[in-house]
Amino acid sequence: MRIILLGPPGAGKGTQAVRLVERLGIPQLSTGDMLRAAVAAGTPVGLKAKAVMDRGELVSDDIVVGIIADRIEEADAKSGFILDGFPRTVAQAEAFDAMLDAKGLKLDAVIEFKVNEAELVERIVKRAKDTEARGEPVRKDDNPDVFKTRLEAYRNQTAPLSAYYDGKSMLKTVDGMKPIDDVTEAMKEILGR
Repeated sequence: MRIILLGPPGAGKGTQAVRLVERLGIPQLSTGDMLRAAVAAGTPVGLKAKAVMDRGELVSDDIVVGIIADRIEEADAKSGFILDGFPRTVAQAEAFDAMLDAKGLKLDAVIEFKVNEAELVERIVKRAKDTEARGEPVRKDDNPDVFKTRLEAYRNQTAPLSAYYDGKSMLKTVDGMKPIDDVTEAMKEILGR
């Protein structure tokens, strides 16, 4: 199965992706991890990415899609993969779709985690307080101000993907505010396993 998970930060995509990896036996692909691996391996696309990164610039959509194209050819991704955090924009989604078409592949599911943003911010604040209470360092992403900035970026850049995939009749939604096990069950229904 080839699956894209959409939703704002803190919606539970990462938690559910881990469960999907265990249940379906397919890898979760992180564009950051793939980018670092391609650079370290010195692949042609990795060398292009390194040159861009060495100049302090953002890696282009073409390079990111190229890295994904290489990664999904690896043995562990032959029967599918989970993308969480990519695509981030409609332009990336279009480039990704074109790459899949060129390989004769298609997505099986695009699942959006619907959330109440105000409750999500409260969830993050609570998580930060609980972490501090345990005497552990709070993740930078769990700082409420940083989180609100990430949420705004999601709203501006990534939220339009909902309409894009809905227009292709691919978008399914789950209530990301429900308990973790309930979200897992909803995803099993959507995926048929």
